[in-house]
Amino acid sequence: MKAMILAAGFGERHTPLTRCTPKPMFPVMNRPILEHTLRYLKSHGFRKIVVNLHHLPDAVMDYFGDGSSLGLDVVYSREPEILGTAGGIKLAQSHLDDGTFLVVNSDILTDVDLGAMLEFHQSNRSRLTLALTPTPSAETHDPIELDPTGRIVHFVGASSINIPELTSRWTFSGIQIMEPEIFERIPEGRFCGTTDEIFPAMVEEGVNVFGYVHEGYWRDMGTRAGYLQLHRDIFDGAARLVEATGLEENAQTFIGKNCNIAPDAQVGPYAILGDGCTVGDGARIVNSVCWENAVIGARALVQDSILGKGARVLDGTQVDDQSLTAEAT
Repeated sequence: MKAMILAAGFGERHTPLTRCTPKPMFPVMNRPILEHTLRYLKSHGFRKIVVNLHHLPDAVMDYFGDGSSLGLDVVYSREPEILGTAGGIKLAQSHLDDGTFLVVNSDILTDVDLGAMLEFHQSNRSRLTLALTPTPSAETHDPIELDPTGRIVHFVGASSINIPELTSRWTFSGIQIMEPEIFERIPEGRFCGTTDEIFPAMVEEGVNVFGYVHEGYWRDMGTRAGYLQLHRDIFDGAARLVEATGLEENAQTFIGKNCNIAPDAQVGPYAILGDGCTVGDGARIVNSVCWENAVIGARALVQDSILGKGARVLDGTQVDDQSLTAEAT
């Protein structure tokens, strides 16, 4: 069984960081989120993985290459023009159309049991199965409604035919299992979405579309708040990464290599420093992620923020609930 990672988006909610760094390369505990996703898929037995790219594709391809360093066979589907979730899947058809396949978003961290999800998909003779979570995220995802049998009957905001009276509402996790017949539904060469176009049409036609309910860990890091909360979850033990990071038990800081931290600086709680960061006298960093080579000046305060690669915070400056890049500083 093959898998595809959707990684072509612009990541506009993370501007200005995504002007220089594509969202799949955002560090989580100092490793790209895409690396964590690849290791997660490998832990579930996947070896052949397709990654679609559009925005700053070379950053991803130069880092991961053919995936052999991770024991994987990674191929890339490059989109000269952004095609949307369904359009991106259609473009990768030649890599995926020989059997059931998995698609996962590149900006989530989860512990969904993919083997159990596949068994659920097969036992229900489903043509499309979405992993659903009770985690509320109305600001970024419209709800999905299930009937008591687990069949998806309504994409709120996109479909509205023959909705049963008894339904439950869930959030789409960004993980889905598909059958190759879905390629026949996706138009070629134009922007097309899954949850707002292809999937609702399947539901309205009565196709077997099911929701696999996952009540374990799931986090979408598509916003600054989500990205910072993901790191807090790792510190607190709510989220576990496939590959060990070296994080000590009960630690609330994670420091990269070759950092220069003044003795009276306060790093933490919930603070991450990438490799080569500098923290000046009396500086404080709280609930923030500083990417490699960031510089935090003396007596500066950084809280609830993300400092991009090489960003500089001047002496005595307060940075609160912001995302800063080297170009902006």
